[in-house]
Amino acid sequence: MAQALSELRNLGPVTQAMLIEAGIADADALRAVGAAVAYRRLKFVFGRRVSLNALYAMDAALAGCDWRNVPAERKAALRAEAGC
Repeated sequence: MAQALSELRNLGPVTQAMLIEAGIADADALRAVGAAVAYRRLKFVFGRRVSLNALYAMDAALAGCDWRNVPAERKAALRAEAGC
């Protein structure tokens, strides 16, 4: 059975619902596409409602750490990968 998005750190109920609506239904799906692709999907579906914090939170969720501890270099790499 796939791990629920709610089991991942950093992802609140609003982000979880957005991910599901964007076609990313569980943690395995998020791992498969990665944070940058997931962020692009969220931006496409929800536009300005999605901030860069969502990108950092998804990446940190996949890494199992707090989103506020994502290093500046990693944030820059994520922005580049996401096309920001």
